[in-house]
Amino acid sequence: MNNTSDTESFTDCHKASIMQFDRAADLMSLDSELRQWLNTSFRELSVRIPVRMDDGNVRVFSGYRVQHNNVRGPHKGGLRYHPDVSLSDVRGLAAWMTWKCALLDLPLGGAKGGITCNPKDMSPGELERLTREYVHGTGDLIGPLKDIPAPDINTNARIMGWIMDEYSKRQGYSPGVVTGKPIELGGSSGREDATGRGVSMIVSRWAQKENKRLNQTSAVVQGFGNVGYHTALHLSRLGCRVVAVSDSVTGIINKNGVDIEAAGRHKKKKGSLSGFAGGESIPRDEVVTFQCDYLIPAALQNVVHGGNFQKIQARIIFEAANGPICPYTEPLLPGAGITVLPDILVNGGGVTVSYFEWVQNIQHFQWKGEVVQAELQTVMNRAFDKVMALAQERNISFRIAAYILAIEKVVQAGHLRGIYQSQY
Repeated sequence: MNNTSDTESFTDCHKASIMQFDRAADLMSLDSELRQWLNTSFRELSVRIPVRMDDGNVRVFSGYRVQHNNVRGPHKGGLRYHPDVSLSDVRGLAAWMTWKCALLDLPLGGAKGGITCNPKDMSPGELERLTREYVHGTGDLIGPLKDIPAPDINTNARIMGWIMDEYSKRQGYSPGVVTGKPIELGGSSGREDATGRGVSMIVSRWAQKENKRLNQTSAVVQGFGNVGYHTALHLSRLGCRVVAVSDSVTGIINKNGVDIEAAGRHKKKKGSLSGFAGGESIPRDEVVTFQCDYLIPAALQNVVHGGNFQKIQARIIFEAANGPICPYTEPLLPGAGITVLPDILVNGGGVTVSYFEWVQNIQHFQWKGEVVQAELQTVMNRAFDKVMALAQERNISFRIAAYILAIEKVVQAGHLRGIYQSQY
């Protein structure tokens, strides 16, 4: 099942998450009943969302919320707006959140939500009506002690503010119902750039273990949304040369290093990186094969597949996106001399600071920015060191090591709560 046509067409997050889980479960000798419990979502909801558009017509959108596992705490997971959102993908993303929270030792479970739409073609008013109707459709599921959404692809602090407001109209003032909110509505300092900052922390930690200085390394960041931009920004500030970036329209290369702040200003003004004068323009898909030390996919899934992995020149891939490597292709990467640091570790900064925000909302107390950054560093370093130690001890991949650590925590919590009993 690893021929090129299979790998190029593999985009199902749910299947990818199960394949990754199974590789770890095989080494753990998990029984079939336990596997079924861990691979089955606790609850799945599909809703139809009617929205009055600006032209006066009504469009009906499909929305989803999947709650995978809450044995370690309330469900937690982002909400994405994208034309390709499907129930199956949301399922897989929810499972990845369970393993991510467990690996980072956060007292949360996994969930994910999405709406099938193209927000780039919608006005702010249409997006607000869409968001508020989504809250109506999912209102019984979400809550500060039930399920806490957060920003994901094409959603942001403003959208989280609408969710909080709509939920609070029915339940009373409830800042803890979402994270990633504006600071004025109970958001946390450092939440907007948390995922990208966390990625840069993992890259920096890796460089330290390899006895390298970041100012002697180069990186390519594929994807220039919130995660990609802040990843590139923090790495460049740490001295790493970001030699290529890309968005959904084009790629930009500059062997001397792209000016990330200037590129960010250009995209904010023009809507894309197209026309940016700070480097040479290349097709967006070609940046992943550009020469660098570290390749950092920071957009959607399946950007590394059977059709391009042999052309990749980076020796290390840091998964800032969820599922950017085709699971059929991943077993082939060690033979090509490529090491992968997995998404459930690398992009954990976002949910970690979301957890901090949730804690602050419960406490009705706001932490200072330096406290948030210091605590984030502690969490990311601790998780990295545990994954590194297990991988080296058992001579396994970093992804399998991360999954083993996460699965063990979820299973243990299930036993202690009496939710699931087995001989494991």
